[in-house]
Amino acid sequence: IQAKKHLSLIPRFVFIGAGGTGAAQFVLHLASFNPDVSWDRKNPEPWNKWGPNDQYKFYSMNVDYSKLKKEGPDI
Repeated sequence: IQAKKHLSLIPRFVFIGAGGTGAAQFVLHLASFNPDVSWDRKNPEPWNKWGPNDQYKFYSMNVDYSKLKKEGPDI
């Protein structure tokens, strides 16, 4: 391999590998934990399971979810 001849290439391989691994983990995290992504074939509209008191955003400055009341019928 070229890394044996050129030892200065080793950090480049390490950083490129770490960057690719981090990018793959970020995409898997978004695909797994984002509420807008649905992998459930039985319920393709998962936002219907959320009640008015469920906080699905990371941070909301102006909304107190505990005081909200449901405004529509159950679907």
